[in-house]
Amino acid sequence: MTDATLSVAAADLEAAARRRRILNLVVHGLLIAASVLMLYPLLWMLSASLRPEAEIFGSTSIWPSEISFEAYRRGWFGLQESFGVFFRNSFVIAVLSVIGNVMACSLAAYAFARLKFRGRNFWFAIMLGTLMIPYHVTLIPQYVLFLNLGWVDTFLPLVVPKFLAHDAFFIFLMVQFFRGIPRELDEAAMMDGCSPWRIYWKIMLPLSMPVLATAAIFSFLWTWDDFFGPLIYLNDMRNFTVQLGLRSFVDSSSQSDWGGLFAMSTLTLVPVFFFFLFFQRLLIEGIATTGMKR
Repeated sequence: MTDATLSVAAADLEAAARRRRILNLVVHGLLIAASVLMLYPLLWMLSASLRPEAEIFGSTSIWPSEISFEAYRRGWFGLQESFGVFFRNSFVIAVLSVIGNVMACSLAAYAFARLKFRGRNFWFAIMLGTLMIPYHVTLIPQYVLFLNLGWVDTFLPLVVPKFLAHDAFFIFLMVQFFRGIPRELDEAAMMDGCSPWRIYWKIMLPLSMPVLATAAIFSFLWTWDDFFGPLIYLNDMRNFTVQLGLRSFVDSSSQSDWGGLFAMSTLTLVPVFFFFLFFQRLLIEGIATTGMKR
């Protein structure tokens, strides 16, 4: 191969590398622009929480002309109850929902995945069928039931169903994960005298931390963001969650406190952001390994 041929080949390689760099810059530029576009509403809300009340809807810029934390003070103490009460209520409901879903759904999933009982496939199909039933179909019968039990205007309608394996999605998710754990572990444990309960507690749960963490994360996020459930069952402001507290800032019959609304909305996103930030590795691992044979 002559020197001229080598020079042409080197020039072609350099040109190809230059085109790849330009393409990468263009792709990254488009992705950054799309990210900024998607984050703009969030950034505008944060900016609106720091603006004076008169400037909130007067500009589309995300840079406030004047920074003021008055909206945070007004939002925290501006209602009949401190917004800290709403945070406490939401944390109580979310934590209890996480505990209930992880405990009850893992037990139900273990039964479907590992135990043999009459009608197992039938009941599993019925359970999957409930995923296709809209929530609004069962809303009125559930409300009547909880009203007769005296549970309306308490946390019980929002928490107790979680301890009864109410969320079929998590059961299905865990069943798929449990089926990927080798059955030889169960057989070896049974030869050592372990009961089904001990196998579940000592073997299945320690090996299922990714899917349990995934269920816990989704339970917390969905419960924290739930608006419709608390709206139906909670009437006393002392029992309001953060979502109902945010609704209280907007009043159709009198003046609405938009600054306080945006300030408290920003604070409401903080637990969700940090919860996802700290546990995103477990979330991705749990979704990626669900249903995979290992």
